[in-house]
Amino acid sequence: MRLDGARRDGRLAHGLLFSGPRGIGKRHLVELLARSLLCGTPTAEGLACGRCADCALIAAESHPDLLRVGPDPEAKSDEIPIAAIRALVERGALTPSRAAWKVTVVDPADHLNAAAANALLKTLEEPPGAALIVLVTEQPGRLPATIRSRCRQIRIPTPRPADALTWLTGRIPAKDAALRLCLAHGGPLRALEELDEDLLRQRRERFDGFLAIARGERDPVVEAAAWNGLGARLCLDWLAGWMVDLVRLAASEHPIHLDNPDLRDALSGLARRLEPASAHRLLQRVLRARALVETRANPQLLLESLSIEWLRVGAGQAPGRS
Repeated sequence: MRLDGARRDGRLAHGLLFSGPRGIGKRHLVELLARSLLCGTPTAEGLACGRCADCALIAAESHPDLLRVGPDPEAKSDEIPIAAIRALVERGALTPSRAAWKVTVVDPADHLNAAAANALLKTLEEPPGAALIVLVTEQPGRLPATIRSRCRQIRIPTPRPADALTWLTGRIPAKDAALRLCLAHGGPLRALEELDEDLLRQRRERFDGFLAIARGERDPVVEAAAWNGLGARLCLDWLAGWMVDLVRLAASEHPIHLDNPDLRDALSGLARRLEPASAHRLLQRVLRARALVETRANPQLLLESLSIEWLRVGAGQAPGRS
C-alpha cells in the first residue's frame, strides 16, 4: 500500500482527503489506515494486528488518539459547526496520548460550514508532527479550494462492474445483484447495505406514483408527501435517475446506458410524448433541488414544486400550454 510506504518513509502527509462515490469502500480504507497507525504491533504488511491493547481500545471505540468529527445527530442541521473544530483543538486533539499518531477523521467533510472550514484550514496550515487529519467526502468540490490544496488527495475509483458483481455473489440474491449495483451507481457496498428488497419495493411504488401523476391519476401534492415521508434525498436521487433516463430515451430509442434498466418499457412510453425542452428544464430543477436539500431548504416544498411541474411535463405540455 502506497500510504503504508509513505508512513514508513516519514512522508505521510498531515492532511489526507479521501473522495469517491458512495459505497465503494473509502471509509473502510480510512478505518484500516487509522487502525494501522494506532496499532502497537502492526503486521509485516502494515495492518493492525487486532490483538494489542490499542486495537482493543479501537474496537471499544474508546481509543484517545482516534477522534471522529461529524454532524451532531441531535441537531436539526447536518452541518459540522465551528464548535466541533474548536473542541478538537481545545481537547489537545492534535497531540498523541499513547500511540505514535493522533488521527482525526472528519466525515462527511463537505458538511463543514464556512466557519468550521476556516478553523480547520488553520490547523492544516500548521500541523504538528504527529497529527493526521483525514477528510472523507463524496463531493470534494464542495470543500474550499484552500482545504483541498493542503491535503494529499486520494480519489477512490468505482470498481469494474464485473469485479463488483463477483464480490456481491453470495452476499445478495443473484437475481437482484446486477440491478442493485446499477441503482447504486457501481458502489458494491451501497448495493449490499442500502438497496434491500424492501427499498426496491418502495422504489417501485414511488415510480408507480410518478407514472400516475403523468397520467393525471394522482394528486402531485399527495405523491410529494409520500416522497418526503420516505426521505427527500433518496427520492430526489430516484427522480434524477428517472428524468435522466427519460431524456436519454427521448434522444435515442437505444441509449448506451440507463440508470434504471428494469423500468425501460415504462420510461420509453413516457419519453415518446415528452416535450424535450421541458424535460431538460425539469431535470435541471431536480438536480438543483438535490443540492438544495443538503441545506436548510424545506424539502416538502421542494418536492411539491417538482411534482406539480412533473404533472405538466409528464402530460407532454410545453411551456405556456394550459
